[in-house]
Amino acid sequence: MTLTTLNDLFQDGLADLYDAEQQIVKVLPRMAKAASTPALSQALTNHLELSRQHIARLEQVFGNLGLPPKRQTCDGMVGLLKEGQKMTEQDAPPEVRDAAIIATVQRVEHYEMAGYGCLRTWAHVLGQHEIAELLQETLDEEKAADQTLTEVAHSINFEAAEGEMRGEEEEEEWAATARTGRATSSPSSSRSKAKTTTRKGTARR
Repeated sequence: MTLTTLNDLFQDGLADLYDAEQQIVKVLPRMAKAASTPALSQALTNHLELSRQHIARLEQVFGNLGLPPKRQTCDGMVGLLKEGQKMTEQDAPPEVRDAAIIATVQRVEHYEMAGYGCLRTWAHVLGQHEIAELLQETLDEEKAADQTLTEVAHSINFEAAEGEMRGEEEEEEWAATARTGRATSSPSSSRSKAKTTTRKGTARR
């Protein structure tokens, strides 16, 4: 699409966000399944339902404009989700992985909020006040979802930090014991062996 007017820019933005929401709907179920914290899994499931509603609302906006729903690849969302996938697929303690999932989804939320905010403003300028109200409704829901994730992240981030501090304390205790000549193996190697044993046991089952 050639962008020569604000209306062109508005329609281009609608198509971009319509695609972004479709991408999110595909990824959120995997993230909810990967989450180890029930509150986070529930928040992501709720977000999935909201995203489906946002898709329907965008289709309503297209209809009000007399246009068929149109998707235009949202490269920004592609990049955010690809980066998030790399973070969440790494071998990490559950609470650290959950923190990475929240970071990914909140980046997505903020990207969407910026997009919906611009579209809402342009709709008002173009005299499409009913459409602006629909977009504002979605923007408000995105903000509420982001706040929910912030609240869930509070406890998860502290749990991730506590796990790190426990590991450092174990290493310090081992170092002190090693100086007396009574240490056999470091805590980190013991944890590694424990993980290996667990994986083998899981494989046999």
